[in-house]
Amino acid sequence: MEIHNNISLKTYNTFGIDVKAKYFASFKSVAELEEALDYNKNRLRGNGILVILGGGSNILFLKNIDGLILKNEISGIEKTGEDENKVMIKAGAGVNWHRFVMDCLDHNYGGVENLALIPGNVGASPMQNIGAYGVEIKDVFHSLEAYHIKERKPVIFNKADCAFGYRESIFKGKYKNEFVITSVTCMLDKVPVFNTSYGTLENELEKMNVTSPSIQSIAKAVINIRRSKLPDPEVIGNAGSFFKNPQVSKEQFISLKKNFRDIPGYELENTFKIAAGWLIEHCGWKGYREGDAGCHNKQALVLVNFGNAAGTDILSLSERIIQSVLDKFNILLEKEVNII
Repeated sequence: MEIHNNISLKTYNTFGIDVKAKYFASFKSVAELEEALDYNKNRLRGNGILVILGGGSNILFLKNIDGLILKNEISGIEKTGEDENKVMIKAGAGVNWHRFVMDCLDHNYGGVENLALIPGNVGASPMQNIGAYGVEIKDVFHSLEAYHIKERKPVIFNKADCAFGYRESIFKGKYKNEFVITSVTCMLDKVPVFNTSYGTLENELEKMNVTSPSIQSIAKAVINIRRSKLPDPEVIGNAGSFFKNPQVSKEQFISLKKNFRDIPGYELENTFKIAAGWLIEHCGWKGYREGDAGCHNKQALVLVNFGNAAGTDILSLSERIIQSVLDKFNILLEKEVNII
């Protein structure tokens, strides 16, 4: 393991924000992670910030990091168990998420096809409880291995331990910054059960002339939709959805419907989930640009860096969007992206 000094993080975050880390290292194993933590404790004496970085796809840097950035590069995908109907697949936290999905599809294991092309690495998937087109990671999650930074020991978390919620887990709340996720194990289907109930997904499969879906055709449809609506971070800096889709009470949704007949709502158990992109677009932000910070012209939920925006520019724009949605709809948007 090698420690680097004053490294630009521009290529390590999908927003392309050009800030520097005072110290930077990557680790490919738990042993290397322990070595890096020893360095932080003994050589740096724990001074400054300690940040664990994965794919950098859900992070907004506001300033230079006066501390140590550790990039998780633990790799590997392996089958760890199976029965007649299910198979357990374990992946290193540093594995690219989409690569993991494609590997599962190559082996005809179902359950993650609706989550194709979501940016980031495997290790972030349970932290965020990533989800798309009617599926969340919690639906296929079995367990994960994580390393406790202070107690210096590995811990196994099952599904209940993770306290999954909408784009939430215990690692964003109670245990924030306490653990480093090192691997994730998913329980997948040998005989896939298809989830095509999402309207846009049904429409795309129809456009593709798919009458008998497969996990491969569903993944292809998801990829087509995402590529048509979402900007490629390789082309224009972004972190995907910047905001969570808000949930409101049934009473509030009925009231909103009276004033905004076209407002889309997805009924849950006791609430309605509303598309944040629709709210933002109907506040006039879609396609907005100020300097190099802007709102994508195809998906208002995505904030973008056109080249040289600072993290503070993106944050300032997000705060103005939040206020305008609150003023017009009396709905408070929450940021999905982690601010550092």
